[in-house]
Amino acid sequence: MSNPVRNTTAGFHEGELAVQQRAGMAQEAARLTGMLARAQLRGGVTRFLADRTFAAITARDTDGTLWTSPLAGPPGFLHVVSPTALEVRTLPAEGDPLHHLPVHQPVGLIVVEFATRRRLRINGTLPHAGNDGLQVEVDQAYGNCPQYIQNRHLHPVPAPLGEEPVRHGSTLAQDDIDLIRRSDTFLIGTTHPTRGNDASHRGGPAGFVRVEDGRLWWPDYWGNNMFNTLGNLQADPTAALLFCDFATGRTLHLSGRADLEWTRPGIAGDDDRTGRRVHFTPEHLVAGRLLPLQGDSVTAAPDNPPLTDQHSAQ
Repeated sequence: MSNPVRNTTAGFHEGELAVQQRAGMAQEAARLTGMLARAQLRGGVTRFLADRTFAAITARDTDGTLWTSPLAGPPGFLHVVSPTALEVRTLPAEGDPLHHLPVHQPVGLIVVEFATRRRLRINGTLPHAGNDGLQVEVDQAYGNCPQYIQNRHLHPVPAPLGEEPVRHGSTLAQDDIDLIRRSDTFLIGTTHPTRGNDASHRGGPAGFVRVEDGRLWWPDYWGNNMFNTLGNLQADPTAALLFCDFATGRTLHLSGRADLEWTRPGIAGDDDRTGRRVHFTPEHLVAGRLLPLQGDSVTAAPDNPPLTDQHSAQ
């Protein structure tokens, strides 16, 4: 299994710096360098984590394939043990590609509260994984803005009657394509050779992720100008996507390669006029019902840009 050693050197790495420079945002990003300092889980961060019921983790399976998987539990399942240690009192579901999670590897977590449009990123290493859950040694923890988070209230649901099969493959089925095209949210995992793994959130109007010829693409939106995800892709194209149908609990895990394309700002499909889009080629997929949470209604984020090309209607 590929297991990069995490380097906790503060500051942006070469991939992030390259994207910041190309986007003309280097000075703006430099002002945020302090967010990448060694984390201390205290105060409001501890209280935020204690009340959450949903997170996603990016890590590698026993074969070294990168995946992003959902984590769900009652309030308290994310428990701060110390300012640099987080206990996750659950595991990815049976059938999830990260159910048997190898230890001593970098991991990234994204913790989202959809109802209040808040999120927190945590990066670190995994010293323990067992039947009682996971323990994360935290290197970085910082909040992201509420942009593009759809407002929804999630509640736990019982396991389905009988066992629903989990499908493994490498090619998108029509059900997978339909799920992607109606999604207003997905989670993305990326990696860096020395900084480790990262998990992040992407949101927009339903249809903002396009599917063409078995590949996916989506426009990049304006954000915090740190370009953590795109910077990782600049250094290593390995990526993992997680789509959740919050109405049914169905999930689609994708692992493959992603490439950043720079375009002329404002072309068809450049919904937020950034001149950037990401193309993703799936290499492995896992589809099932692996999210024990459901949301009955959703209110679109007020900052979602409108779709600007015909693919939104497909």
